[in-house]
Amino acid sequence: MRHDRFHGRIENTGRECEAPGCAEAGEFRAPGSHGPGFDGPGDWRWFCLDHVRAFNAGYDFFEGMSADEILDAQSPVFGWKNQARVYSGLGNDGPRWADHEDPLDAISARARGIRGDRERQWKQDAEARQRGLNAQDRRALDELGLGYDADRPALRRRYSELVRRFHPDRNGGDRTHEAQLQRVVDAYQHLRKTTRFTG
Repeated sequence: MRHDRFHGRIENTGRECEAPGCAEAGEFRAPGSHGPGFDGPGDWRWFCLDHVRAFNAGYDFFEGMSADEILDAQSPVFGWKNQARVYSGLGNDGPRWADHEDPLDAISARARGIRGDRERQWKQDAEARQRGLNAQDRRALDELGLGYDADRPALRRRYSELVRRFHPDRNGGDRTHEAQLQRVVDAYQHLRKTTRFTG
């Protein structure tokens, strides 16, 4: 059996693709119904290239997890307490960085920073959902530098301010900010048509 590390293909497995009705060789593995745990590494499904691509396109690692479980799974220290004795019994805080020499506090500071970023992102996502904002709305508000609580007058004021800042006529004919201006115009045009800003 030869393993192609660049494409994930494991040739000559003798397995057929597990997709119904497919007779191609099952040379690519995907997570099975039983995931890894204390009793072993879990099982695999085997697919041909086309069907593993289709599987991957619809796979959701976080399916069935609560918001807290998803946040923990995204932590840079997720799973460490289960990987080696030195990290066992540490609760949800990951390895005891104090047990390691880290005079500049670089490791634990980075871990705290990543976790803080994740938590802020989760709060922003929750606020966006609560206000009925989709991903495109959020991108447009971010492009304009507006908070999720912005109203129609705030949108108009900010748009006017940014157009004055980036328009070539206001900058002696300088066209270096045209791309930014176009993004501002696109964001404004999107938001002004949404239900939230049409009232």
